[in-house]
Amino acid sequence: MSYSGIIFDVDGTLLDSIQDLADSMNFVLSRHGFPVHDIEKYKQFVGNGMRVLAISALPEEERDEEKVNRYLDELEKQYEKRWNQATKPYPGIEELLRRLEESGIRMFVLSNKPHHFTEEVIDEFFGLKRFELVYGARTGIPKKPDPYSALEISKLSGIPVSDFLYLGDSGVDMKTADAAGMYAVGATWGFRKADELWKNGAKAVIQNPLELIEIMKL
Repeated sequence: MSYSGIIFDVDGTLLDSIQDLADSMNFVLSRHGFPVHDIEKYKQFVGNGMRVLAISALPEEERDEEKVNRYLDELEKQYEKRWNQATKPYPGIEELLRRLEESGIRMFVLSNKPHHFTEEVIDEFFGLKRFELVYGARTGIPKKPDPYSALEISKLSGIPVSDFLYLGDSGVDMKTADAAGMYAVGATWGFRKADELWKNGAKAVIQNPLELIEIMKL
């Protein structure tokens, strides 16, 4: 298989960010006297954007729209303070990016993390200029698993969807890739298990970032 472009998810794929996300939400929960959650729970809560993270973590009686908006605002303020405290690239990611660059593969990022946070973390840990387009969740644009942004990346880059490989760690990512007509590869070093990836459309599942080199025949 030969591919010209690759789209990366961020949380659970490029970056191990779960501790900072969990600490930010747990701070909000503790502040209001609500039960907090462990890391394993947060691995299930993330993937669909910060609003869904907040809703999932909050007690059921606190999930009406007005309250969620308030807690979400608090979560984003806390994450702004914490996003780079424990977050780090997964082992092998930097070498993978270097190998892709050397092979002339064009690289892109698509996340359900708010757009400004997505740009911040990518710039901090990898450098924005290494990627042609970096998209987080944008106002008025459907989030993953809607394929809108993946198709937009294809259109703006001029790379056909069939020439894209999409790497992510959740069922949301696999559904996005499948709906866009891209080759979906699941990462098991992230937040979800292989079963979820296969069930939601993964064409391949890998345990180590450098296994992607084999799939791409570089």
